[in-house]
Amino acid sequence: MDSERSRVRFRVEGIVQGVGFRPFVHAAAGRYALSGLVANDDAGVLIEVEGAADAVRRFRRTLEEEAPPLAVIERVSAEPVPVEGLPYAGFTIAASRGTVDGDPACGTGGEGVAGGRGALVCPDIATCADCTRELFAPADRRFRYPFINCTNCGPRFTVVRGTPYDRIRTTMAEFTMCPACADEYHDPSDRRFHAQPLCCPACGPALRLVDSSGAALHGDPLAGAADLLRAGRILAVKGLGGYHLAVDAGNETAVRALRSRKHRAGKPFAVMVPDLPAAERLCEVDPAGRELLTGVRRPIVLLPRREEAGEAPLAAAVAPGRRDLGLLLPYTPLHRLLSAELTGPYVLTSGNVSDEPLAFRDDDAFARLTGVADAFLTHDRPIHARTDDSVVRVRGGRTIPVRRARGYAPEPLSLTEPAPRPVLGCGAELKNTFCLAGDRTAVLSPHLGDLENHETLRSFVEGVAHFRRLFGIEPALIAHDPHPEYLSSKYAYDLAEETGAELVGVQHHHAHIASCLVDNGMRGPVVGVAFDGLGYGTDGTLWGGEFLVADLCGFRRAAHFVPVPLPGGTAAIREPWRMAVAYLDACGEEYGGREDGLPVRRRHGDRWEKVRAVARSGVNSPLTSSVGRLFDAVAAILGIRDTVDHEGQAAAELEQCADPSVRDAYSVRIDGGRIDGDRIDGADLVRSVVDDLRAGTAAGTIAARFHNSLAHVIVEVSRRLGETTGITVVALSGGVFQNALLVDRTVPALRRHGFEVLTHRRVPPNDGGISLGQVAVAAALDAAGALGPASS
Repeated sequence: MDSERSRVRFRVEGIVQGVGFRPFVHAAAGRYALSGLVANDDAGVLIEVEGAADAVRRFRRTLEEEAPPLAVIERVSAEPVPVEGLPYAGFTIAASRGTVDGDPACGTGGEGVAGGRGALVCPDIATCADCTRELFAPADRRFRYPFINCTNCGPRFTVVRGTPYDRIRTTMAEFTMCPACADEYHDPSDRRFHAQPLCCPACGPALRLVDSSGAALHGDPLAGAADLLRAGRILAVKGLGGYHLAVDAGNETAVRALRSRKHRAGKPFAVMVPDLPAAERLCEVDPAGRELLTGVRRPIVLLPRREEAGEAPLAAAVAPGRRDLGLLLPYTPLHRLLSAELTGPYVLTSGNVSDEPLAFRDDDAFARLTGVADAFLTHDRPIHARTDDSVVRVRGGRTIPVRRARGYAPEPLSLTEPAPRPVLGCGAELKNTFCLAGDRTAVLSPHLGDLENHETLRSFVEGVAHFRRLFGIEPALIAHDPHPEYLSSKYAYDLAEETGAELVGVQHHHAHIASCLVDNGMRGPVVGVAFDGLGYGTDGTLWGGEFLVADLCGFRRAAHFVPVPLPGGTAAIREPWRMAVAYLDACGEEYGGREDGLPVRRRHGDRWEKVRAVARSGVNSPLTSSVGRLFDAVAAILGIRDTVDHEGQAAAELEQCADPSVRDAYSVRIDGGRIDGDRIDGADLVRSVVDDLRAGTAAGTIAARFHNSLAHVIVEVSRRLGETTGITVVALSGGVFQNALLVDRTVPALRRHGFEVLTHRRVPPNDGGISLGQVAVAAALDAAGALGPASS
């Protein structure tokens, strides 16, 4: 009879823990009358089934074709094992297997992602429709309970301490399930069967409303929080991955107070709205935006603002000078309840003071946010992994990731070139992320912020250590940016000295293009267009307006913008008018030297000649080809922005100023035949901008012509490089390509010339994608034998 029976051991890898996979397997085995077991372990999910051979085959098809919606199956392997031939004894969910040093909270104990067998962790998922119905059902025992969840939704990555994913390895370990919850947990027919964060008002976390001294405020915390917001107070709210600061979005005085206390002068605030109709009253929401707003990830979605706000006006200080708004819908039961209490929109911004990391530990939040917040809506479920909100831009049906964090991280990305040895990519200085990878799997951290202070650096170091434990990766290669002063690069050197790992320097703009290649499942070669603020070039100058002929293993700088001085170094980044000095000086005396010249010169007349002298001297004025800095110069010349309080502000406002109906462009010289390839003279663009300004042309028309001209340059240089190399694919990367207008002008024009165009879809084009690019380059070089010998 054994010939008619089969027993198979299945190994399932990918995001298969914390997504209801074991209950799904249990149900599938029951459907086909199979005996056996399923268990989480360090590498994923282990299954053994025994029964009729045909039933086992159908069971495997079910595994691969009907997995739970949150599962991401990367691989299913099967191994026949001896048939036990016992009578049908049912199917069980067995205890998880595998720990480190006997401590189930330490992390993985298997080979980890580096061996291609690591257990991956599900991102945090927005409250599902079933839980939402129960949340507002008076007869339900979880009515108005702010921590309701099930196998289809709720906290995951932010509460996980280690794998295998079980309650004991999450921050829910200290909450003992009550009998009613335990019954649900063990009932195969229940939606909460083996839901690890399962809880209810009788046994789970509790909400508290306290003042800035920590003293409890009496009454219902949610009602009290809503009353405070309506009264114009600033509220710190503990969310999934950290604290937010909330304020009534319609109260101008309150929003301005938040700006003042948070030291955030002009950067727009995100706004939480209760539902999709409320979002549509504020913004133009296309199908892509609707899907993002209401989906399981729930990022902040940047959408075009309606001319009239209708029934839900916002304070001008929410997003000063911007035609886009960052909207998000409630993604936790707590946010849903608070939104229901308020009914109107409220600001929900990161719980920090500008330039500091997001506060996520209670003691740290009270220490840093007291003085900013008037009260705290908090709870006693610890957050293990700091995770900010994700940000995605939507325009004309096109989505551009801006910040990858909650809802997306740490969902794996597949490398196009497998990594022979495990790799750590340390990322860049701004918008830092790090990335760990092994085999084909890369795990990108959530957005961390700018590594410009001790607190953010500590967050980076702690995050790398947590990922190494969680995913069982010990990097043999450490990829880093060659910039000698980046804190991420200094960390790479220190870690390599500590561990003996091999260092791999990856040029900044090559990493940008490699990141775009991985995002599109490509190896290259491509014409890579890398436009950003700046990055360390191989010639010692600061690049940022680059055309590369590149693949994952290497690149050639084929064309670039003519470098100009960065007068005062980093001061020119904070003060875009300095870039106007540099570019106007490059235009010649008629543009840069007239005493009765442009308004920008008159506004800074007392300092203009000193800054021009600094630029000409070369002292503290490194040369840069940066297109980001060219945007800064034009923004200052047009009077849009002379100084900034956050990175990219002048460029964003220049885009906002542009009239999208204008389609004509300026002419720009592209000087071919030089030894270092084509050079594009940005000064030509500035001359045209100034001529238009002197002729009385509207700023919106000038800004649009500037964007159109850059698109023309990209197309023309790409066309020339395509003719000489035979390459028919163009990859667009770097922070400048967050600019939706530029992308909208560029992509169709390239396609009309026969190019396949790669843009970013899952990781940001800005420096948030650099670490993935670093990993991809290091892996490709290692696979090609271009690095040191792999350790045995």
